[in-house]
Amino acid sequence: MSDAADAAALADLEGWRAEGFAARVHYRGADDRYSIEYYEPSACVLYWKVKGDGETAVPVGRETVPDPLRARVREDLSEAGIDPEVESRQL
Repeated sequence: MSDAADAAALADLEGWRAEGFAARVHYRGADDRYSIEYYEPSACVLYWKVKGDGETAVPVGRETVPDPLRARVREDLSEAGIDPEVESRQL
């Protein structure tokens, strides 16, 4: 496998985009929007809450992210061949 293989595998899934060793997807809930990033070198997932302007995002703790969204991210990781347990990994 090449460098950044995990990020590339995520980019094959709907909505995900890869940029080098990172992959990103955007999700919109009823009232909230999130940007989720997976970083291959550290095998971690970061959550960002996107403000109303659509341009500003602030990092948020995973405990503030709705459980259905976290489950979806774990499903995506699994589908890409990445251990879904990295979703809960603390930095």
